[in-house]
Amino acid sequence: MQRVKSSPPAPPELGISGVVGVPEGAAVELDLRFEAVMEGVLVSGTARAPLAGECARCLDPLDDDTVVDIQELYFYRDRVPEGEDSATAHVVIDDMIGLEPALRDAVVLGMPQVPLCRDDCPGLCSECGARLADDPDHEHDEVDPRWAALAELRTVNEKSESGTSGAGPTEES
Repeated sequence: MQRVKSSPPAPPELGISGVVGVPEGAAVELDLRFEAVMEGVLVSGTARAPLAGECARCLDPLDDDTVVDIQELYFYRDRVPEGEDSATAHVVIDDMIGLEPALRDAVVLGMPQVPLCRDDCPGLCSECGARLADDPDHEHDEVDPRWAALAELRTVNEKSESGTSGAGPTEES
């Protein structure tokens, strides 16, 4: 068994295209354990990487890290299980392993599909695009066009009541 701590640069396009990802060249902190087993080499540990993207609700830039667990078995060439293609299996070649595919799988699957700057982010106003976190009492006085006819009827009714009695609506007991 051997422990390795390393911070290699992130490969290109490590993330969910257009949503969130690890900036190319950013340091990915690896804390890994390599164990010799009967079938090959078992790699397990964690990877920590910075995330870049935008909040899905308010479009503010994200400043976050992701920490994911990695566990992958790299087979010796003569130990690849039957029915598994040795071209697609993770194989030890000349005492070397390609860790990038396992790292990419773990990091991308560990990323949020809908990244948020914070769990209770209110987002943007659907009418005008104002940031609701800056103005929690933000609202518009626009009437839904489906109810506009009723609003007009109410206005006409209020005018007729106030014009005949002179004192406005009264409360009956």
